[in-house]
Amino acid sequence: MTDTPSAAVNSRKEDRTEDRPDELFATLATTADTAGTAAMFATLAATLTARRRWHALFDLRLVEARIDLGLPPTGDLGDLPPAVRDQLDDRSLVACREIGWPLLDEGQVAAAWMYLRAAAAPAEVSERLAALATGIMAARDTPVDEEATARLEEIVHVALWEGVDPALGIELVLRTHGTCNAITAYEQAVSRLPARRQEPAAGVLVRHLHREVAGGLAADLTQRGCPLPAALDPPPSMLPLLDLLREVGGADDGSIHVDVSHLQSVLRIARVCTDRDRIREAWELACYASRLPSEVVYPGEPPFENVGQASRLFFGAQLGHDIDRAIGSFRRAAALARIEESGTLPSDTLVLLLTRLGRPAEALHAALERPADGPMPSALLASGMLPSLVELATAADAWDELLAACEARGDEITYAATLAARRRAHQSR
Repeated sequence: MTDTPSAAVNSRKEDRTEDRPDELFATLATTADTAGTAAMFATLAATLTARRRWHALFDLRLVEARIDLGLPPTGDLGDLPPAVRDQLDDRSLVACREIGWPLLDEGQVAAAWMYLRAAAAPAEVSERLAALATGIMAARDTPVDEEATARLEEIVHVALWEGVDPALGIELVLRTHGTCNAITAYEQAVSRLPARRQEPAAGVLVRHLHREVAGGLAADLTQRGCPLPAALDPPPSMLPLLDLLREVGGADDGSIHVDVSHLQSVLRIARVCTDRDRIREAWELACYASRLPSEVVYPGEPPFENVGQASRLFFGAQLGHDIDRAIGSFRRAAALARIEESGTLPSDTLVLLLTRLGRPAEALHAALERPADGPMPSALLASGMLPSLVELATAADAWDELLAACEARGDEITYAATLAARRRAHQSR
């Protein structure tokens, strides 16, 4: 078995919460003589548990497993029969869970993860990490509570950098280190994950920045002596952003209420989101961004050279706003990129938008226009945000178009996969 802590029969000083009782050794010897080895192991396990000597308990469980399987209690085991090796691995996993959960409950996150990494379902670890983080955040007396800060950092490491719960990790980074660090952490740790695992963390950033902008707009109105929008009585950061923007001056007002680099980064990150509420928030942020003065914004990568305006079209179309205009804009950008051989993001953005709009036939056609031997795939394609050609053909019932394209490209793998998918689809009807 791999990825579990190694056995160490000698007790580890750092595990001790108190000295061993003098009578323990005599008790163990007597129990072994009168009740047998199994009873002796049970007695020792009980006292180790009572003293919370979790690492020592793990070592004991491995020794116990070896004895039960007829193996030497210590030393190198060499090559074991597969069936025996599997049994030993199973016992090790049980021991990992027995030790890992109490360590996690005590807030020893890094030590707990050493055991739980190989033995526990990430969803269960995530749930317990979230509960632990909530308790720590609620109990922190001051921002400089060193013990609480150290525990939170361990939770962030496991949740974010170990990939157990990226959304929880980003949430904690936001609360403890701010927006800039959270965006950097997302780029370094989350953006490399598949799209479905990125989305919850991206949603955390979208929600956070939407509230930050809304809060800034509300504060701006208050400073100007203007009343907040009538009939609205939530906290300022929860007010509808576009209502606040209209009160401030709408598209004619170029005031800035948020770090522009943060805004543009979150708009880019938000493209992975499929939840309608997050898309609406991203659209409102894009509407806000599109009225900023040109001298304060940064040019993006085509087709998002103007990040605010292009993002407004991209997210707005998914909400039913200016659909034809958005498709036309991204279609022109894709055509220009093919002519100039300037990258695949425009084509992939068009495919993604058409897919989300429920137009798989158009999306397949756009995907087939992308050069088969073109440059490196865009982040949309690499992260799995885009459906495969076979998935698009299945959704559009456009088998013949894809089969013909496969022949023209010499793509026998996709051709075979398409034939198999078509046969399955026909059989299921």
